[in-house]
Amino acid sequence: MKKLVVGFLGTTLDRRGWETRWDHWRPSVAVCQHEDLLVDTFHLIYQDGSRDLADQVKCDIKTVSPETNVVLDKIAFKNPWDFEEVFTALLNYSQSIEFNRDEEELLLHITTGTHVSQICMFLLTEAGFFPGKLLQTGPGRRNAPPGSYEIIDLDLSRYDCIASRFRQQTDDDISFLKSGISTRNNDYNQLISEIEKVTVRSNEPILLMGPTGAGKSRLAKQIYSLKKQRKIVTGKFVEINCATLRGDMAMSVLFGHKKGAFTGATDDRAGLLKAAHKGILFLDEIGELGLDEQAMLLQAIEEKRYMPVGSDHEVESEFQLLSGTNRNLKTEVRKGKFREDLFARIKFWSFDLPGLSERREDIEPNINFELQRRSAELGKPITFSSEAKKMYLGFATGKNALWPANFRDLNNSISRMASLADGNRISADDVKREILRLNTEWSETTDSNTEKNAPLITNFIGATKEGELDLFDRIQLNEVLRICLSSSNIAEAGRKLFSESRKNSLKPNDSDRLRKYLQRFNISWEMLYNS
Repeated sequence: MKKLVVGFLGTTLDRRGWETRWDHWRPSVAVCQHEDLLVDTFHLIYQDGSRDLADQVKCDIKTVSPETNVVLDKIAFKNPWDFEEVFTALLNYSQSIEFNRDEEELLLHITTGTHVSQICMFLLTEAGFFPGKLLQTGPGRRNAPPGSYEIIDLDLSRYDCIASRFRQQTDDDISFLKSGISTRNNDYNQLISEIEKVTVRSNEPILLMGPTGAGKSRLAKQIYSLKKQRKIVTGKFVEINCATLRGDMAMSVLFGHKKGAFTGATDDRAGLLKAAHKGILFLDEIGELGLDEQAMLLQAIEEKRYMPVGSDHEVESEFQLLSGTNRNLKTEVRKGKFREDLFARIKFWSFDLPGLSERREDIEPNINFELQRRSAELGKPITFSSEAKKMYLGFATGKNALWPANFRDLNNSISRMASLADGNRISADDVKREILRLNTEWSETTDSNTEKNAPLITNFIGATKEGELDLFDRIQLNEVLRICLSSSNIAEAGRKLFSESRKNSLKPNDSDRLRKYLQRFNISWEMLYNS
């Protein structure tokens, strides 16, 4: 197969004195001096001011390899160190070369040229715009020709190790985001994989949705730590639960104030947005934020500046916003409780974290993680006896385990048993007492919810239609409505209701199934959140 070489003229390495030039290794000429590398066509790229050198090199190539056809291609760069300009010019050049893939092998000589042109040549070859292999040459002993050469095929398996290293780094990042917990739920693992990509590639706002205790705060901290490791952020991680911000102090806490701005403002206050400069601001339960604060926050996100309370001058702060909520913010927007423009801005990236009941296969690895954490706190190893672990796992993963506060409930449960265990081992008796405690606590919560939710059906379909339903349908519909109203969105409600059947479906459509069920009773999802 004929060989076609494309390479830059080396304005330094290819430039040698006329009398002694044959005593020195010159990359472009040396390419054609190898007996086992027969070059049929050599496209030599040169720039303004280098035509004389290009002609000399062409002549010398013809001397050592008369069968090689040297084609001089001029590419004019205003700035050969401008990456965008060089990349664009080479991209256009790649589309102009006449190349027959069936009859010719294309080799891209990357030894000569500026570092910018070498990088661009590599990227365009890797992306397939130059459909060939890389040619790397080097000087021989005492810098004598012809030196050495290596043909690099980016498609060969020898380069799989490079890709493997990138994959390993990605896997490490994903594990880090999961706090090292070997989670088994496929949907959750895919979710974290996407969050990993967003974490290292984007600084746009991230919205973490999900029920209380689903791990939004922990994940936000891990996102920050990963960005910190990668040197993506240099500032602090600043966290505030917006449910704690009330009245006039909310503005001051977030945006700061000047001394004397209001009664009690005895000193200047920088505020949390300023503290998060060059870092991450995590606003948990952002749905609790007041409308005035929402307006100020929107300006701060979009313009990177805002006005502290009582100040005549704007303050600048550049930060990435992470938000958490257990509310359905779309519903809050419809009710006028959350600004639509702010919601559109903070949901650039939005992720719905499932609750513990939707990830029962992840209960065991989380138990192991929490035991390790608790052991470190107590300064001694805490484990289950084999009987106790079997008993607790059977309970924790069973249908009767409600886990209303999700991982917060689970973590508290493990901590209690670890603290009360005699010695270093949690016994079956410890587990029995904990199960009794949880069942009692959940029973009281369920009884309370039952009282609250008793008239649900009547509220949505009326007493007359309710009386026309079988007892079976009334009980089922009431429970479905209860779960819907306790979920932040229809997708979460669907996952809870169809947690088992969805496992047997390649493309589960929980939301559609739930909508169709509700339609049987003339109930829409919008009705539930506009009631």
